Amino acid sequence: MHTGLIIEAAETYVAKQYQDRPHPNLVYHNLEHTKLVVAAAQQIAAHYRLADNDLLIVCVACWFHDLGYLMGETKMHEEKGAEMARVFLNVQQIPEDIQQQVAGCIMATKMPQNPKNLLEEIVCDADLFHLGTKDFRDRSRLMRQEFELTSGREISGAEWNAGSLRLQETHHFFTAYCKALLQQQKEDNIVKLKSKLEKQEEKAVKKGKATVQKELSAAEDALAAATPAAIAAPVEEEKKKDKKKDKDKEKEAKVKDAKPGRGVETMFRTTSTNHIRLSSMADSKAHIMISVNSIIISVILGVLVRRLEDYPNLILPAFIFLLTGVLTIIFSVLATRPNINVGKFTKADIDSKKTNLLFFGNFHEMSLEEYTWGMTEMMKDNDYVYGSMIQDIYHLGVVLGKKYKQLRIAYNIFMFGLIISVAAFVIAALFFPVKN
Repeated sequence: MHTGLIIEAAETYVAKQYQDRPHPNLVYHNLEHTKLVVAAAQQIAAHYRLADNDLLIVCVACWFHDLGYLMGETKMHEEKGAEMARVFLNVQQIPEDIQQQVAGCIMATKMPQNPKNLLEEIVCDADLFHLGTKDFRDRSRLMRQEFELTSGREISGAEWNAGSLRLQETHHFFTAYCKALLQQQKEDNIVKLKSKLEKQEEKAVKKGKATVQKELSAAEDALAAATPAAIAAPVEEEKKKDKKKDKDKEKEAKVKDAKPGRGVETMFRTTSTNHIRLSSMADSKAHIMISVNSIIISVILGVLVRRLEDYPNLILPAFIFLLTGVLTIIFSVLATRPNINVGKFTKADIDSKKTNLLFFGNFHEMSLEEYTWGMTEMMKDNDYVYGSMIQDIYHLGVVLGKKYKQLRIAYNIFMFGLIISVAAFVIAALFFPVKN
């Protein structure tokens, strides 16, 4: 079974369907959207290194997942897309089990999404990939335009934004890859939606106040006999609503302030990068010392030792020189010698936030499924994530301190040992010459 050829055949088939059945109202659920979903699925699949059959299932499912819209189906478009995919795969003589998995992936995209395995999770995340990208605003605008064209009614900006906000807040990515890649931008999109909604609500409130004031002024004479309380009631009610909104805004502002911003994340990223760069520099320095002293030791053992019988006065200087090289190499090796942890963690470690999954030494003996679960649990808790980042930077600093301390000792031994060795050779040659 040639996976690439079948995927290309699916692309050709779906593209021909859109060409033969032009549907001008589908400005969102069109061929461009399908191509974007397939590209996103291939990106996610590349991360998980899917086998050929699994890649075939994911890609074919993405090509057919919205084809039902083209056939006039809206509410049941997943069922129609799955049916068309089966017909196509039958023609391609694809086994029944693969056909079922393709249909399962398509049906998993039905809202609310409910994937049951990794392949279905990839298709679901690819379908709503734009929720965590900067293209969210443009894609949302096209979706609104399509809704108005197909439903025949206009929808206000505030109403649409409120619906988009509900979708963003109730939706969550399923794969660990998308959570790590898209979650931050998704949260930024939510903040922008909330800000836009607040402005629209403020405009609506101001417009409502102006209308109420106008109506009260126009009816003032007619209500001259009414009690002051009756006239003041609508205004008092409006004031209460305004106070409640102000309190809600204050609470939301506090929540935003409590959450670390981009500046903090930039600080973490810059600090980690600097530590890694310093570690790389230390390793390079250690390698230089190891190489230089290895050459010196080779020369001493290969050339000078054989001549010591003729020049017994050089025995002590040669020994000092040799000792200097050996000690320098030992401390240089200690500076670069890696330490490996047990490489395992337990569920209790995750629950109590005792393990740092950002360091390979804590998980290298675990399976991919266990590590994925641990990272998913960690990403649910911002305090755990930032705590792990702080812990990672701290331990990097501790390792760097130890590494540079040993490297400094190595350089000191080499510097002073070289001076003493040269002085010893000079003294031996001048004051203790060999007598013929």
